[in-house]
Formats: sequence, structure tokens, C-alpha cells
Amino acid sequence: MPDLRVFQSLWAMQPYDDLGTAFDRVAAAGFDGMAIDLGAADVATARLAEPHFARTGLTPLIVAFPKSVTALRETLVMARDFGAPFVVVIGQVFPLTVDGSIPVIRRWMEMADEEGMPIQFETHRNCITNDLFVMLQLMDAIPDMPVCADLSHYVVDREFWYPLSEFDRGLVSRVLARADSFQGRVASRQQIQLPLAFPQHRKWVELFEGWWEEGFRAYARRHPGEAPVFLCELGPPEYAMTGADGRELSDRWAEALILRDTARRLWAKATA
Repeated sequence: MPDLRVFQSLWAMQPYDDLGTAFDRVAAAGFDGMAIDLGAADVATARLAEPHFARTGLTPLIVAFPKSVTALRETLVMARDFGAPFVVVIGQVFPLTVDGSIPVIRRWMEMADEEGMPIQFETHRNCITNDLFVMLQLMDAIPDMPVCADLSHYVVDREFWYPLSEFDRGLVSRVLARADSFQGRVASRQQIQLPLAFPQHRKWVELFEGWWEEGFRAYARRHPGEAPVFLCELGPPEYAMTGADGRELSDRWAEALILRDTARRLWAKATA
């Protein structure tokens, strides 16, 4: 079984580094790629990163926030030029009903086929996959809809009580059974991004580790001989928790390395 592909988010490097230093640091730490989040940077800014991918050997990944159905095409073309394996879509077109969302999803999937650039729809708040119940209905209606699992959004969205009920665990398992990539962040029912080392957060860390291992096992069964992408995506404030002085309560870079090692350990365990 091939090694897990672990990426770091350029957004997660803010405000620490300039572009060149960020790429150097991520490459030196042994990550396989870097993700460019177009919610935090525009296409022109993303183009500035292109020579750094070539220089460092990092694989590019694009996270798109299309604000219209047609707007996705430009990102798909850019991702193809970059050599990205796929584009993560956080669609800013989101009708109020599942029936209204289905043709939008299908059109984006058709567009991806036309441009020869695979896409995955991220489980994310404030977008077309905003709610877990909506996402599950979309997955049922579109069996070939590709999924990127960032479960932190749904833990907050549904305000899951700990320990989770068997019903809630079953809902999450349905997402994991379809996930083709995964994003690394630990949430609680009130916070989108918890410091990993605080003892009071340990139960949530263990919950997410169990989910990632479950998702890895499901991926390995569906895609024998392949490995997914795991994206470490610890965002700057206000994603990161801060104290009264405005300073972050934890070292996000150190935590990214912890997530990197955790994901690789869980992938090895899941595929042993």
C-alpha cells in the first residue's frame, strides 16, 4: 500500500511566513504538498505560488470557493496548469433546498469532466454542503458525488454531544464511507479548532483520530493500491483560539506536525 499523502495548507501558514519561506518550511518538514485556499487568496495571488511548487517539489492542491456556477471553470483550468490531483470545492452557490442544490452539484461535476480536473465537495459550513443532513441527502441523490471530509464543521454545525449517540455516529460513518480525502482539524460542539495538547480536549482528539482511521479503512477498501490526501488545515485567528492579549493559545505549526505524524500512523494501522 502506498504512503499517505500529507499536505499542509498555505492559509495555515499565516501570519508566520512569506510565500517562499512558507514553502521551504513545509518542504523541509516532509510534507507531500501545499494547498492554496482561494477563500483566503485570489487566483492572481495563487499564480505567484506556481514557481515555488516547481522549486520545492511540493504537489499543489487547490481549494475553490466559486461564487457562481460558471466561476469554477477558471479554477479548474488553473489547477490543471498547476498539476493538482484534484480541486476541493466549497460552493458559495447554495440554494435553500436539496432539490435546488442537486443541479448545481451535477453541473460542477460535468464541468470538472469537461476540463479533465477531478473535484471533491468538502463538508463545510456556509456553502452548498452546509449541513450534515443536507450533505447526506445530496450523497443519496448523487451516488457518484466525490466527498472531502472535514468533520470539524459538522461537529460544530450539529453541536454533537459527547459521547456521540449511535445515531450520530452512524451519520458520520456514512460520510466517511464516501470520503476520498480528509482534512485535519479537531473541533468540539462549540469550537471549530481546539488546541490539541490541552487535556480537556483529549476526548475530542481521540474521537477525530477514530474517525480518520475509519475513513482510511473505508478508502483502502474502495481504492486498493491507492492512498488519499490528508490536509493539515489549522487556520489562523479567528479559527485559532486566542487569549485576552490576542495571542494564540497554541503553536499551530507544531500542531501541524503532530497531525502529520498522527495521520501517517493511523494510515499505517488502517492498511496493515
